[in-house]
Amino acid sequence: MNNTMTETIDFSQLHLTIPKEVYSVSREKQQEIFEYLKNMDENDKKAYLIALEHLGSSFNIYRSNGFNDWKQTNK
Repeated sequence: MNNTMTETIDFSQLHLTIPKEVYSVSREKQQEIFEYLKNMDENDKKAYLIALEHLGSSFNIYRSNGFNDWKQTNK
């Protein structure tokens, strides 16, 4: 088996709160989320943290407008 498929993505290097649900999605989705978070500017990070704080466990980054907008522009 290829080790790169079983390695975890190091979200800790982003210095952001990561919803625990992110760790239960596929590696492909985790990689997309990681790239999205890594490329956010300071305003996007603030909006992300506010959304996470206000929505709590109902926040789904993979379905968020910010993520979907980013995904559309980074195809």
